[in-house]
Amino acid sequence: MDKVVETIGLVIGGSECPAEEAKSFDRINPISGEIATRAAAASIEDATRAADAASDAFEDWAAMAPAARRKLLNACADALEAKADDFVTAMANETGATEGWARFNVGLAAEMLREASGIPTRINGEIIPSNRPGSLAMAVRQPVGVVFSMAPWNAPVILGVRSIAAPLACGNTVVMKTSEMCPHTHKLIVDAMYEAGLPKGVLNLISNAPDDAPDLVETLIAHPSVRRVNFTGSTRVGRIIAQTAAKYLKPALLELGGKAPFVVLEDADIEQAVAAASFGAFMNQGQICMSTERIVTVGDIGDAFSEALGEKAKAMPAGDPLEGVCPLGSVVDETASHRLDELVRDALDKGAVLVSGGEIDGTIMQATVLDHVTPAMRIYGEESFGPVVTIVRAKDEAEAVRIANDSEYGLSAAVFGRDVMRAMSVARRIESGICHINGPTVHDEAQMPFGGVKASGYGRFGGNAGIDEFTELRWITIQDGPLHYPI
Repeated sequence: MDKVVETIGLVIGGSECPAEEAKSFDRINPISGEIATRAAAASIEDATRAADAASDAFEDWAAMAPAARRKLLNACADALEAKADDFVTAMANETGATEGWARFNVGLAAEMLREASGIPTRINGEIIPSNRPGSLAMAVRQPVGVVFSMAPWNAPVILGVRSIAAPLACGNTVVMKTSEMCPHTHKLIVDAMYEAGLPKGVLNLISNAPDDAPDLVETLIAHPSVRRVNFTGSTRVGRIIAQTAAKYLKPALLELGGKAPFVVLEDADIEQAVAAASFGAFMNQGQICMSTERIVTVGDIGDAFSEALGEKAKAMPAGDPLEGVCPLGSVVDETASHRLDELVRDALDKGAVLVSGGEIDGTIMQATVLDHVTPAMRIYGEESFGPVVTIVRAKDEAEAVRIANDSEYGLSAAVFGRDVMRAMSVARRIESGICHINGPTVHDEAQMPFGGVKASGYGRFGGNAGIDEFTELRWITIQDGPLHYPI
């Protein structure tokens, strides 16, 4: 007898419901090939209903006292952590993620909600001296209305929560669109929020069949109640989101692709640099926007660093995450593994040296290090988004900076060297929104301004930067006494 697969619904106005005409789509487990999730495939009408529900809930939510909103967001963090086991299972089935990565996702996402709980009392304005006698002039920040958020599959709990935490804390209501790769994982976030007591309609969830995404996304961006858009994902799709948002004059926050450089200066501590580089390159199989993709070694340190990183990579096997015996899991699907195989083969054909890895079995790819990579190879410039890291040799510091900046992307970066002031000088010249000295490229904290430059997007999540993104700055005056007009 065929196994009955339950369909996961939409969440509109605080209630779970099927899509129009009960339409659904399937997400396939990347390792087993079985159905991981059957989810509701929203229609244009469903999307409109979700935005309407968020609009209806906005006034009461925006008027809620800061202490009450803080209490609710902290309760949401507790509820999210209570679902950790469910997230582990959902992420393994939908994206091939390891248990360690899933639990890290839940922990950081809960921290983001707790950090956001402090936002309601940090939304500050200012009194501005006016040239008009008797005029009190104020700059005031207010919630904008409905926020449309789109989160990706690769760090689904972290980035899903990040897409909604600051908007909600600022007094906005939200329509969240799940990734087609992990609809169950994203729905668990919304389930936790409502179990914690979130008022109906404040957070709404839409899932969609992949082919329906363009029309559905434009419908939501165009909706008159939607005042802000935030998207985390590929640069290719980000450009489409930016163009659509511009068409409807809606501000957008975009956190897009990356090709993070990791500069190793001649005086770097090789052991520490290798530890940071391997973590940054291979955590979650390299499927993180901040993943270390380009290691730039300066001068004579290259050979020793390459050998040490290769040995470290060999000690990090990949396997089925449900078996729980390997530190690395699966890439998201066979399309990804085929693309990674093409990038590696192209590099080897053009003279790169395979230091470790290279083996692919279905969606399981071993940690791979390629040395002596040059601009002639596709992987030099293309975002690999997998467990592959390249080493490019630079003769001196100036060339290392040039190579680090030789990319359309500019999200995260790292510089390793014992001379911290020299490393700081290098960091200042790297074109990226984030740069860590003697630390990995993969690092995030809820209170930090997170975002990129160039093709990695614009705007910032986190801390006070998030307040600026998800509130409207207004000028309000109080006029005292009779005023005189020229006509």
